[in-house]
Amino acid sequence: MSDVLTRRQLGRATLARQLLLARADRPVLSVVEHLGGLQAQQPFSPYYQLWSRLRGFRPSALAGLLLDRSVVRIAAQRGTIHLLSASDALALRPWVQPLYDADLRTNSLHARALAGVDLAPVATAARALLDAEPRTMAELGALLAPSWPSVEATHLAHAARGLLALVQVPPRAVWGQSGQTRLTTIERWLGRPLDPAPSPAEFVLRYLGSFGPASVADVQTWCGLTRLREVVEPLRPSLRVFRDEAGRELFDLPDAPRPPADTPAPVRFLPDFDNVLRSHADRTRIIDDVSRKRMNRRNGVVPHALLVDGEVAGWWRIEDGVLAVTPYRPLTVAETAEVEAEGRALLAFARSDQSGPAPAPEVPAADPAAAAAAGSSMPAAADPASAGATAANPNAGAAASGAAAAAAAPAADPVTIAAAAEVRVMPVE
Repeated sequence: MSDVLTRRQLGRATLARQLLLARADRPVLSVVEHLGGLQAQQPFSPYYQLWSRLRGFRPSALAGLLLDRSVVRIAAQRGTIHLLSASDALALRPWVQPLYDADLRTNSLHARALAGVDLAPVATAARALLDAEPRTMAELGALLAPSWPSVEATHLAHAARGLLALVQVPPRAVWGQSGQTRLTTIERWLGRPLDPAPSPAEFVLRYLGSFGPASVADVQTWCGLTRLREVVEPLRPSLRVFRDEAGRELFDLPDAPRPPADTPAPVRFLPDFDNVLRSHADRTRIIDDVSRKRMNRRNGVVPHALLVDGEVAGWWRIEDGVLAVTPYRPLTVAETAEVEAEGRALLAFARSDQSGPAPAPEVPAADPAAAAAAGSSMPAAADPASAGATAANPNAGAAASGAAAAAAAPAADPVTIAAAAEVRVMPVE
């Protein structure tokens, strides 16, 4: 008989592995890999994800990894933009390629226009154009169109995105800078080939290490693939097996942390699309069904999440230098004080100046799932630079230039900023 883990026990286990019970002292690159990448629909969300997990995190630490190509921004699991280590991107994108192949056959906006088109020459032509220099999707489509006059440019560009592993190049997503979404092939950018034989078992084990304990359905939700029981079953002898309170079978690494249910969980401010909220079929370990409905707005906008006692307890936004926190339930005096203290630290980080004005995530992005429901099964295909820059970086026009400026510019004094920071806890929604 398998041991039963309560919802709260599952939450504490996942929070521990996500480095959300205590900030860690670890290199940024190792944390990006440990987490299986960071969802990055908004270009600056990963900075806030890492700030919530790492002690003393500075934006230049991640910006430098983007500039030296140790990490890349690429469409990967679930058909969404992720920030991955270079090594992981070379292996993970080929593993999830079936998602992109299926999209070319089923996408409601593009599949009909691409039906009957020989896509191999499209891929070859697109690769040559993108290897020559990084280009926007619009530029790529315009250059492909003369060779396929019966197909609209947007459809051709979408086909190229699905057929090729494309990375978004800097200055896109470099802290304090702005830039259009320009793409090139990952092979050209890294000077290395894609992994011809990625290991699904390795990715499943790593997923359990950062999101477990988890069901097969949870693993499939995280990556977007199906039929993964055939990957998990051979691993069963080496895994711990549990049940949740509903009787679902859960798998886990034998030595992974599973803290007691009463382990204190500090307040954390998570940006939109943090993977801890999006990588399980059953997400009740972190967010109950009522709060989940509140977070899934009808207009497709995903709010930034407030964690209190290890669960989503509200949402937040930064506007005009003020952090407004809207709780979903009454907060105790102690919880309110902790929200305000962590909020002041968040504002200090958001205002830190290491390569120009800090890009606070003031306007949440549209939910990829909502975009899919509206007509596109691969919403990350359209990642307009103008929309992304406006949403994530309202001060983009005053960016400083270059990696040297990012590394050399002094950080603003967080103590001074925190003292002047304003955090408003709004009425319960």
